[in-house]
Amino acid sequence: MAALRDPVHGCDWDIAQTWETIVPHTIEEAYEVADAVSRGDTDAIKDELGDLLFQVVFQARIAEEAGLFDFDDVAASITAKLTQRHPHIFGGAHDDAESRDARWERIKAAERADKGADGALDGVALALPAALRAEKLQRRAARVGFDWPDVAGPAAKLSEEVSELSAAATPGEHFEEAGDVLFAVVNLVRAYGVSAEGALRAANAKFERRFRAMERLAAERGQHFAALDLSAQDALWNDVKASEANEPA
Repeated sequence: MAALRDPVHGCDWDIAQTWETIVPHTIEEAYEVADAVSRGDTDAIKDELGDLLFQVVFQARIAEEAGLFDFDDVAASITAKLTQRHPHIFGGAHDDAESRDARWERIKAAERADKGADGALDGVALALPAALRAEKLQRRAARVGFDWPDVAGPAAKLSEEVSELSAAATPGEHFEEAGDVLFAVVNLVRAYGVSAEGALRAANAKFERRFRAMERLAAERGQHFAALDLSAQDALWNDVKASEANEPA
């Protein structure tokens, strides 16, 4: 990375990069790791982890050139954080039967307080995917008691928000109410202990798999999928679902 960033002999593109311009690539590489894991492709996981590590090295090199910190400082920082968050393992603290989640959140809350956070929602990163950030915001609010005791509350709230979306009259109202519907959906599935981000990823994958299967089935039957009317396409969808149901587990 030092060679790539060398002002005389380095790569023009690498030299021109800043933290801000590199961040989109860092996010993309993290998603590509997730994609490789979801496919169970160990070779791809290895390669994508290397790409992600390169992003860390890149960001650290930019900082080092500015005299701020270097890669060793990054490694030391996470080491110190993990040591602090696991006192029962690294610090000789007695394991007092406090639950893992409770201990983790207590320590993280203390860390946030040390950084000047004074609100329950402080520190939830703005750059998170929207569904994941919604879930984190809701979990934070729940820790201070702002939550329904069971699924009935969020289910009723979702129904209310859907009605408000139906009643919306302007594009601005549609936009706002649609956001409320999505936020309510996250809250409802959270009440069932389901990750909205994970569930939506799985639903995306299922839809893509079934849609591609519909296209293949139409081609096998000598049909052009896009030329079929909706009822014929829906029949293909049902055929694909039925074939999946009949596949051995």
